[in-house]
Amino acid sequence: MSQSNSQKITHKLARKELIDMVPYQSARRLQAGNGAFNDKTWLNANEASGTGEYQVSSDCINRYPDFQPDNLLDGYSAYCQLPKTQVLATRGADEGIELLIRTFCTAYQDNIVICPPTYGMYAISAENHGAGINRVPLINNELDLDGLAKQVGQAKIVFLCSPGNPTGNLLPHTQIKQALELFKDNAIVVVDEAYIEFDAQQSVSSWLGEYDNLVVLRTLSKAFALAGLRCGFTLASEAIIIMMSKVIAPYPISAPVAEIASKALTTDGLAVMNQRVNEVQEIRQSLINWLKQQVWCQQVFKSDANFVLFKTDKKDEIFSLLSKQDILIRDQSKQMQLENCLRISIGSEQEIETLKETITQYFN
Repeated sequence: MSQSNSQKITHKLARKELIDMVPYQSARRLQAGNGAFNDKTWLNANEASGTGEYQVSSDCINRYPDFQPDNLLDGYSAYCQLPKTQVLATRGADEGIELLIRTFCTAYQDNIVICPPTYGMYAISAENHGAGINRVPLINNELDLDGLAKQVGQAKIVFLCSPGNPTGNLLPHTQIKQALELFKDNAIVVVDEAYIEFDAQQSVSSWLGEYDNLVVLRTLSKAFALAGLRCGFTLASEAIIIMMSKVIAPYPISAPVAEIASKALTTDGLAVMNQRVNEVQEIRQSLINWLKQQVWCQQVFKSDANFVLFKTDKKDEIFSLLSKQDILIRDQSKQMQLENCLRISIGSEQEIETLKETITQYFN
C-alpha cells in the first residue's frame, strides 16, 4: 500500500481534531540524543548533569510487576509524609496529568483551565482526550485570580505549575489557597510540583488534609536526576487515588524502575539528592548574576527551579551560536508573553562556564 493511500485511510478513521494537532515538542523530539548523550552539552530539558549511579538486578523480569510496588510506595510515602493510600506511582508526572483528565473530564463536554505561559502537556493531554482548554494567562508570572473566578463552574480541573515551567518561579501560597477556595465545590486544583525540591519548604502537599480538591504532582526526573527512569507520583485524597487507579494501566511501574527509584528514596539516596540541589542553587545564582551583567540581556526571570529563563534581543544569535558548539538550550519565545526568551537548564559548573565563555567570546 502506498504511503498516500495509507494516509488517506488513517485520516479517514482518526479523530478529526488529531489530524492537524501538533504534538508536544519535547526536548528530545526537537533534538534527539540517539544514545550519544556525551557528545553534546544538554541544557535544554531541565535534567540533572552527570551519569547515574544505580544498578539493577535481573530478578523477576519474567514476571509482571506489582500494580503499585510496596518498596516504591513505602519510600515515597516516607519522603512526602503521606500515607500510601494517598500516593499513586505513575510513568512520570505526565501520566498523572493524563490520568486526571481521563478520570474527571468527559470527552467533548468538560474543560480544563491552564495559566500560560505554562507546561505544554496540560493542553496536549486535554486535546488528546477531547477536553476543552480555557486559558487564564498569568499576570507578572502570578495568578489572575479575577480571571480564575470567572472559570468557576466552567471547568473540572485547574492546572497550576509551581515552580512554573518555563518561568521558574513559585506561585504565592496565598494565591494557591484562593484558587482552592474558588473551586472548592466544583473543580480539582492540581499543583504541579515537578521542581519543588529546589525550594522544598514551599510544597503544598501538607495541605491535602485541608483541601479535598487538591492534587499534587511530583517526579523523580529533576532533583533526583532520574529523568530516564520515567517515574512520578500523584498525591491526593484517598478517594481521588482510588478513582485514578481505575483508569491507570494494569502494570504502570516496571520492576527495574521500582528498584532504582526505591534506592533513590533511601536515606543515602536522599542525601545525594539534597547535595545536588545545593549545587544547583549555587550554580543557578552564579548564572543569574552573570546574565544580569550582560548588555544583551533585558530581563532575568526569578527562578526557584533548576533552570533560568531570560529575555534578549539577541535570541536567535545566541541560540544559533550555542547550537553550533553543541550546547543545547531551549527557545521559549513561542510561548505566550515570552517573546525573545531563552531557557538554560542548570548543568554542571563546567557546562555552565563553557556556555558563558562561548557567549562572551562571541560578543567581545
